[in-house]
Amino acid sequence: MGQILLVGRLASRDLRRRPAQTLLLLLVITAAMATLTLGLVLHGVTSKPYQQTRKATAGPDVVASSVGFTRQSNQPSASAPARFAALADAPGVIAHSGPYPVAWPVLRANGITADVMAEGRDPATAPVDQPEVIQGTWVRGGGVVMERAFADALGVHVGDHVTLGGRRFPVIGIAVTAAIPVFSQVCFYGGCSGPPGKPLSFDTGLVWVTQATAHSLASPGNPLTYYLNLRLSDRAAAPAFAAEHQPPPGPGPSPLTAWQSLQDAAGTLVAQEQQVLMPASWLLALLALASVAVVAGGRMAEQEKRVGLLKAAGGTPPLAAAVLLAEHLVIAIVAAGAGLAGGWLAAPLLTSPGASLVGSPSVPPLSWPNILLVTAAAITVAGASTLVPALRAARISTVAALAGTARPPRRRQWLIKFSARLPVPLLLGLRLATRQPRRFLLSTASFTVTATTIVAVLIYHATINTDARLSGPFAGAPDPGNARVSEVLLVITIVMIILAAANAIFTTWATVLDARRFSAIVRAIGATPPQIFTGLVAAQLLPALIGAVLGIPAGEALYAAVQNGGRHGSPPAWWLLAMIAAILLTVTGLTAIPARLGGRVPVAEILQAEFA
Repeated sequence: MGQILLVGRLASRDLRRRPAQTLLLLLVITAAMATLTLGLVLHGVTSKPYQQTRKATAGPDVVASSVGFTRQSNQPSASAPARFAALADAPGVIAHSGPYPVAWPVLRANGITADVMAEGRDPATAPVDQPEVIQGTWVRGGGVVMERAFADALGVHVGDHVTLGGRRFPVIGIAVTAAIPVFSQVCFYGGCSGPPGKPLSFDTGLVWVTQATAHSLASPGNPLTYYLNLRLSDRAAAPAFAAEHQPPPGPGPSPLTAWQSLQDAAGTLVAQEQQVLMPASWLLALLALASVAVVAGGRMAEQEKRVGLLKAAGGTPPLAAAVLLAEHLVIAIVAAGAGLAGGWLAAPLLTSPGASLVGSPSVPPLSWPNILLVTAAAITVAGASTLVPALRAARISTVAALAGTARPPRRRQWLIKFSARLPVPLLLGLRLATRQPRRFLLSTASFTVTATTIVAVLIYHATINTDARLSGPFAGAPDPGNARVSEVLLVITIVMIILAAANAIFTTWATVLDARRFSAIVRAIGATPPQIFTGLVAAQLLPALIGAVLGIPAGEALYAAVQNGGRHGSPPAWWLLAMIAAILLTVTGLTAIPARLGGRVPVAEILQAEFA
């Protein structure tokens, strides 16, 4: 018990003596754990808004589309009424609405051209799937009601005018529904139709018009399709009902869709965010691992004499290691708690289902498995990064620790021959960078993680731009999912850059402390302070350059893994060159401060302190 109290007192005193390092480490681990928490708690949080929308709109249990029937059976759409009549009379069906005619014209609004699903409806209220009007009125002759997310993407409001199939219509209402997948997932389940030779955009939107208008928008080359909404006596049996009444497998989408699939589609926006947050959390954890390892090693360089005093006073080698481990484990536990709280509080900002649904999701619960996983991840980051310096502290002899004997660097003949031909600042920088191979690798890994994230973000934006160019004039309305993912990526990138900057400062300061003897001796034999300063900066630029270059293929691999090997665009070469230049310039600015502070200590003072 006495040893535990001693370890606690020594660890708490160390944390109070170095508040800046403690706060930065806390920030690094907290950011990683908050991101991990967000990725874990976002699963399924949009079920409540979908259920609210389903209740408000008398949502169907199963939706049938003639697009799937036509493509899979190779029969004309005229057979759809017969198929729909059989479905409406099937066992278990207690109500239905439709079949409703659906036209597939082109919509133009505010300079944007988009494919659209124009569903023909009656002014009277339907028993199944009656869209909830948010603004304006329901369908009537000569007017268009737009799905809310689609209208938001186009910037269209009640009272504006849009063009459908070359004809001008006023927008008389904005509504939401639970029967059609949310924008921009309209085509993912029931499928979309359109004229031959022109594939429809995945960003197809939804509007409602009168049945007479829907018939007038059709043409022989772009015929009507039909939608039927079904209510079952047992809503939980919707997937089984859809599977039972599907036609034989064939090309094209399935014509019957259960409400559970529509609910999954309603969570698309949040699912896309979760797809980004999970790999980002592990990248941030790797960055935190490198930061804590560098700080732990730097602290041991400062505390060698203190370790010797502990051992001389009777402390065992495990006690010296336990003090260092305890410091970082305390930080890790506090950071885990802060990360869990921060991620839980920030989750509602990311769980909005978008304009396609009504209501808002409840605050996601923090389950015990998630709490334990985040806590274990934080402790693992701190423990794994501190273990090597702690073991080194336990192994160092009492005499060597009290004397402050410098550990001689490993001599590499090839490095000596190569660096001898370099200018003095580069020679010093190369020697300093290779004096601590472990620190050099950790710094390189930190910059590689940062560059990997930035490259993946650049590829994402290049892919979006490529898709827009390939779609040409039919690029459609902006996908709200892309906007949400872009916002999340921006936040993650900023956090990643801040943490990488903190790691660069940690690394430079640790290098300054570790190289104080080396720098003093070099200055004593003629090196100038500017040369020492430039050498310290160059020592950090080398891992930054290697990490930035390695981040390019790593970013491509990360993006391909997240997208399951899907097609992606390639960022312009000047984007990548600008990224490398920005990393090098940032590292130069960040390392200048600790490098200049370290060079202010007089040579005589360092040498007297070391050899007294």
